[in-house]
Amino acid sequence: MRLFGFLGTLITVAIGMYIYSLQVKTLEPTATGTPEEAALITGVKSDLIAIGSAERGFIASQGKYASLDELRSGNYITIKSDRPPYIYDVETSASNFRATATRTTKGAPAQLWITDSMQIQASD
Repeated sequence: MRLFGFLGTLITVAIGMYIYSLQVKTLEPTATGTPEEAALITGVKSDLIAIGSAERGFIASQGKYASLDELRSGNYITIKSDRPPYIYDVETSASNFRATATRTTKGAPAQLWITDSMQIQASD
């Protein structure tokens, strides 16, 4: 029985890594930006994935989605602040959430967001 439990855990981790690798592929920077800009966007997308994962953990344990402050104070995420020039916001309802990173300066993308579908989207 322990072998099946170990194999189940191993398969779950492998599936998680596969899904994460798909997300990382979407994090690839565009060829038009500077390396610093590409690193910034990659960091913001990683933060959004972390927020989305924290929301999933929060709803599993608390039965509802949480504000960004609740996620931070409950240690569901380790993101302590925004990533300038992006600021983070989380909107929740009883059945879904949307975590948004909004750029406060000129540049693209103006907004990036993740929803309960765990797909990152961007606006120009």
